Amino acid sequence: MPTRSPKPKPSTTKRPTPTTTVQPAKLPQTGGSGPAGSRRSTGNATVALTFDDGPDPVNTTRLLDLLKKNGVKATFCVVGFRARDNGDLIRRIVAEGHTICNHSWQHLMDLGQRTDEEIIKDLRATNNAILKAAPNAKIKYFRAPGGNFTPRLVALAKSLGMTSLYWSIDTRDWEHSVYGHGTTMVNHIISTVKTQTRPGAIVLSHDNGKPDTITAYATLLPWLKPRFRLVALPA
Repeated sequence: MPTRSPKPKPSTTKRPTPTTTVQPAKLPQTGGSGPAGSRRSTGNATVALTFDDGPDPVNTTRLLDLLKKNGVKATFCVVGFRARDNGDLIRRIVAEGHTICNHSWQHLMDLGQRTDEEIIKDLRATNNAILKAAPNAKIKYFRAPGGNFTPRLVALAKSLGMTSLYWSIDTRDWEHSVYGHGTTMVNHIISTVKTQTRPGAIVLSHDNGKPDTITAYATLLPWLKPRFRLVALPA
C-alpha cells in the first residue's frame, strides 16, 4: 500500500551480481508525468478506478458484483501469489471486461532496489500466475508496491511490455491509524473521491482486506457515473 514518502531501507545483505541483466542502452524510453516516468493520468477526459493488492475472495467478489450492477469497468492491480491462489477471480475479472495490472509477486516495498534479475523474475512470475488462470489476459500495466517507482524499475517493466501506472488521487483507504474503520473510513473515502476527482484522474483504492472501501463505492459509483466516463485502462 502507498506510503507518504517511500524510502526503502537498503538491505544489509550483499546480493550476488546478476548473471543476466537488461542493458541500459536496450531499455525502452518512458515519459509519464508520475514518479520515474510512470503514468498518473488517463490522458483524456475519462476517469480510471484502480484497485490494488487483491484478489481477495470476499472483498474482490463484492466489488465485482458492485461494478457489474452499476455497469462500470475498472482496473485491478493484482499481487502474484494471490492471483495464483484465486484463479477463479482472475478469470472473472478478465471475463467481465476489467483490466489486469501486475502489482508484483509479494508486494516488496523495495522491489525497485533489487537487481535486474530479481525484478524480472518477480514481474514474470506475477504475469505467469495471471496467465495460468486467464490465458487470454492482456497485462499492459505494472504498479510498483507503494508506488515506489525507480527509473530502472519503470524501464524493466517496459521491457516486458508494461506501462508503469501511478495515480492522481489516493484515497488512503489503508491508513486506519488516521481514518479509523467503519463509518469514519467510509466517509473519508467518499469525501476524497467526490472532492478530488477530475477528468483524466486515476483513482487509487484497495480491495484486499478493505470492506470499508467496497461500502464507500456502493455510494460513489452511482455518484460518479453521471459526472464522468469511467473506464478500465485500455489493454
